[in-house]
Amino acid sequence: MATIPQPLLIAKSQKELYLLPKMTNRHGLIAGATGTGKTVTLQVVAENLSKIGVPVFMADVKGDLSGACQPGGQNPKVNERIQQLGLDLAFAGNPVMFWDVFGEQGHPVRATISEMGPLLLSRLLDLNDTQSGVLTLVFKIADDNQLMLLDLKDLRAMVQYVGDNAKEFKTEYGNISAASIGAIQRGLLALEEQGAEKFFGEPALGVDDLMQTDNKGRGMINILAADKLFQSPKVYTTFLLYLLAELFEHLPEVGDLEKPKLVFFFDEAHLLFNDAPKALLDKIEQVVRLIRSKGVGVFFVTQNPRDIPDTVLGQLGNRVQHALRAFTPRDQKAVRAAAETFRVNPELDTEKAIMELGVGEALVSFLEEKGTPAIVQRAFVCPPGSQIGAITPEQRQQINRQSILAGHYEKMIDRESAYELLKERAEQLAEQAEAEEQAKPGAASKRTARQPARRSDDLVTAFMKSAGRAVASQAGREITRGLLGSLLGGSTRRR
Repeated sequence: MATIPQPLLIAKSQKELYLLPKMTNRHGLIAGATGTGKTVTLQVVAENLSKIGVPVFMADVKGDLSGACQPGGQNPKVNERIQQLGLDLAFAGNPVMFWDVFGEQGHPVRATISEMGPLLLSRLLDLNDTQSGVLTLVFKIADDNQLMLLDLKDLRAMVQYVGDNAKEFKTEYGNISAASIGAIQRGLLALEEQGAEKFFGEPALGVDDLMQTDNKGRGMINILAADKLFQSPKVYTTFLLYLLAELFEHLPEVGDLEKPKLVFFFDEAHLLFNDAPKALLDKIEQVVRLIRSKGVGVFFVTQNPRDIPDTVLGQLGNRVQHALRAFTPRDQKAVRAAAETFRVNPELDTEKAIMELGVGEALVSFLEEKGTPAIVQRAFVCPPGSQIGAITPEQRQQINRQSILAGHYEKMIDRESAYELLKERAEQLAEQAEAEEQAKPGAASKRTARQPARRSDDLVTAFMKSAGRAVASQAGREITRGLLGSLLGGSTRRR
């Protein structure tokens, strides 16, 4: 019989405040102004989860979280807080795995174009509804013919082909405007200039690799180096949303467990919702609502609760609210709104307290045993047992070399896919046309002139045969897509 994990001590005031592992998949919010202690709170929650065998994933926007792999004890302020709270804290590092979309500070993280799907790519390319519809048709044509879009050159080739043959596809798939094709191509060019060719391709990240434990049974703390990625906010948020979608689509239903299978921290969460179309917001709300049944908890980390739509905010049961500043009437309204999200404590003026909180101090309300929010308490967040702040590049390199995944994702694979098949068939058509011309010199008949066009009409059929060779293991299987457009059938991963 599995051991029931002990509650996690996160903060302390006149009494200790515990996060219940079985309630962690009811999601959470860590909010507060810059410099009030959100990052340390995130680190404390993450390492407590790791101790009970729960893997976590978090993006490190400023580089501060890498210290989670090293023991603490060198920070005078931490030692002072330990004495103040009367804690018996053992300093220790945690098992950490570093990831990096650019492959510079951790294992490379990749996704295939087919896996990401048209909905998230439309956001990445900043397409309007009409252009997004055309991109969806491009994916539909590729999916129907078992053509895998693995990297950017595959998608570019497919978009070009669909645009060139729009009339042939109109009857079955609908209108495909040249203007939308042009907008998609321009968006792909801009994406390439941001270095996206390093992100799209194989081997694609397997979600199981985010759910490792070490030989002591501690959950792996997966840290995505995001300082460079964060320079492109839309790429940053779309990538994190893609990972969340992958977890949602590929993990089985497990119901409420004694502890979650994974906890996902979404830092700078306000960027996720900025300028997002309603269709995408609705799907994000659905994923957050339903993913708890997969054993995954999601914590949004942001400056103000108002950054999160009400439909999502209402699902975040565990709250840690650091200080907010109120310099304008708008700020005061935000403070009032944040105060109203807590269960009232008759002995505490929540609105006033939010503006008085010091660094590392917060208003805390975790879910109780029956799933109801506890009365809000003003408390100090307990210090982490690991190092606060960044590690050295040499320390990071050593951890990467010792990782169980060292070498697995580092070498990029470029197997036969849509680009190669399109190029191969186009060359065949050109050779056939040339051979026919040479066989009948001077006979520029209407039939000969029409021949390449007629053969072009048969191109998709030829692709189906060629694609069957490239993805033989998927033959006969329908490619279907999930809630956020990620691939369900016909996974492109190689294991």
